[in-house]
Amino acid sequence: MSETSTGASGASYAAAGVDIEAGDRAVELMKEWVRKARRPEVLGGLGGFAGLFDASALKRYERPLLASATDGVGTKVDIARQLGIYDTIGHDLVAMVMDDIVVCGAEPLFMTDYICVGKVHPERVAAIVKGIAEGCVLAGCALVGGETAEHPGLLGPDDFDVAGAGTGVVEADRVLGAERIRTGDAVIAMASSGLHSNGYSLVRHVLLNQAGLALDARIEEFGRTLGEELLEPTKIYSLDCLALMRTTEVHAFSHVTGGGLAANLARVVPDDLHAVVDRSTWTPAPVFDLVGRTGSVERLELEKTLNMGVGMIAIVPQESVDVALTTLADRAVDAWVAGEITARGDHETGAALVGDYAG
Repeated sequence: MSETSTGASGASYAAAGVDIEAGDRAVELMKEWVRKARRPEVLGGLGGFAGLFDASALKRYERPLLASATDGVGTKVDIARQLGIYDTIGHDLVAMVMDDIVVCGAEPLFMTDYICVGKVHPERVAAIVKGIAEGCVLAGCALVGGETAEHPGLLGPDDFDVAGAGTGVVEADRVLGAERIRTGDAVIAMASSGLHSNGYSLVRHVLLNQAGLALDARIEEFGRTLGEELLEPTKIYSLDCLALMRTTEVHAFSHVTGGGLAANLARVVPDDLHAVVDRSTWTPAPVFDLVGRTGSVERLELEKTLNMGVGMIAIVPQESVDVALTTLADRAVDAWVAGEITARGDHETGAALVGDYAG
């Protein structure tokens, strides 16, 4: 006898917790934002199995090299979840991917995203994509596609995570990096917008778990709530870095992410040279002091976990400093000379911070 005739119902995708109709609704809501994050080279629209990018645009390059990167935003997504604010986390995602790509001198071209949720709430998913699309506009790249996956049983109904992958292009003879750096080069620091998207496991542990601070608590040093400070989007430097390359000579960039300033700067410094960064040239934002003071976190531990107020580094010859600083100022980027490149001593590593912070 069939199940239908007995009145019993068989298993279904919906009964297992996956709502296909909600997914379709999310796609409809996000279309407007994806359309805004286009470049002329993008073909087709949202909904295909793959995003298409017209590579004939690369014919203007003599030897185009494609640069790729992938990343997420870590446990910062939990702050967004707790606050119910979903339209800024996408900025963080784009920054983490595209600012890695621009470090080698590549122009960001396009990006795809992956959003994993416990339950599809169409408006939430659309808000996340809105942030990603806005971030792509700020980075000068296109959002050519993505995937939303519903994982009931693995994630709670309100849980989510995001990841993305991007592609850029650079002329082979214009690739930036260690081989261009010389003794005497200046280290130019570009201010971060806050914590960016690294170290949130430490930040959450110290401020939320140990100290028991509430996300809606107003912190006088911030002039806003703790949640607003922690959810401040990561600054996207891609177009600023490209502007520097157009206006003056640049030898290298370093994106300050996990590992902190010294460790990331050391990644682009050649083995025989040493980058010296003077802490006295800037004052970290109050959030860094709050984390250190509240958790009794030692300075070196903070510096290898958080960006301490510097989100991107440009290494330029001394004769390029004035133009570089003027270019960044014109683009409303707070930047300053923070150090220089020297010959490496016997016991020196690739990069080091010296002195004490200003203020």
